[in-house]
Amino acid sequence: MGLQNRIRVYRAEHRLSQSDLAKIIGVSRKTISTIEVGRFVPSTIIALKIARYFNVHVEDVFTLNSD
Repeated sequence: MGLQNRIRVYRAEHRLSQSDLAKIIGVSRKTISTIEVGRFVPSTIIALKIARYFNVHVEDVFTLNSD
């Protein structure tokens, strides 16, 4: 199973850079980058902070794929 996300889409809609989002939720830009490309699975807290910032449900940002 893999975790896909729509962070890049939400960032584009809000005209945010990875650095902007990272500062807002209190992580490094590299953390946002590695989550976006699927190399890092975020903690529940990070996932909730991202969803809360964009005012959406976590499931709108992250989806679990069955391989």
